[in-house]
Amino acid sequence: MRFEYAIIVKSKTRLETLIERFNTKAQAKFYIERLGGNFDDYEQEHEIFQHSLASLQTQLSRVIKNKVIERPYLPSFLFSDKNMIVVIGQDGLVANTAKYSRSCPIIAVNPDKERYDGVLLPFSPNDFLEGVVQTMAEKNNTKIVRFAEAKLNDGQRLLAFNDLFVGVASHVSARYKITFNNLTEEHSSSGIIVSTQSGATGWLSSIFNMAYGVTGMFEKNLNPKRPKLKDHELLFAVREPFQSLRTQTGITAGLISDRSSLTIESLMPKNGVIFSDGIEKDFLKFNSGAIATIGIAHETANLVIK
Repeated sequence: MRFEYAIIVKSKTRLETLIERFNTKAQAKFYIERLGGNFDDYEQEHEIFQHSLASLQTQLSRVIKNKVIERPYLPSFLFSDKNMIVVIGQDGLVANTAKYSRSCPIIAVNPDKERYDGVLLPFSPNDFLEGVVQTMAEKNNTKIVRFAEAKLNDGQRLLAFNDLFVGVASHVSARYKITFNNLTEEHSSSGIIVSTQSGATGWLSSIFNMAYGVTGMFEKNLNPKRPKLKDHELLFAVREPFQSLRTQTGITAGLISDRSSLTIESLMPKNGVIFSDGIEKDFLKFNSGAIATIGIAHETANLVIK
């Protein structure tokens, strides 16, 4: 048998995080309710997740050995070709897991369909076991997902399942030199988002919402559109580019493919960063002298689908 272990990947619930912060559930409840928050929502979310997790573990134990790891330990966990991965949580956890999966099949489970969109979560606790059994028999349906890659001139690399952010680790403007399609400009902006096909419904979609919202104030009968990226394409967008005597706004968006790349040279003496999939702790330093080449990575993720 190829698969010997199923690795269950989960994150702490909001309630668990609050209890860690305030030591007890009672103190966490007092803090939230004193500020006018609804503590019942935290409890309900936690109870539904724990019920889904318990059901998943019970069913999974009948067909394959398994163990649980928390999201923070993903970067140091060594997956092997004898592992399958069962992710239970929000869509973002699938993205976080995929980068370290080493192409192990990922079965993604939505623990609470009333709360999570589940764009990357095709299974529920009621039907995920079919995906597990089919994967064990190597008869599963899969979707191969390409990663975005940021590679620095010192050899460091960072992968992204959904998107890369290139900018500064605060709310001040990022300064950099950008080169795309043989054109080069100096920019001052709120940073650059580079999105994969999987990430087009995430952070990138909010950029389109803003652009169409502002434009719609002045343009009548505007017909908003959303990008439909191919699996070998990335779309980059410059956030809030500022035009001045030294900075330009001619390069604001573009498609990156296997045959093209985006080059960004940092002009920031400190606090420059590149991070992926919304996780600020998963980053590369991007200060003056650093040059990043953004393109399609060779690595892929293997998502099990229905």
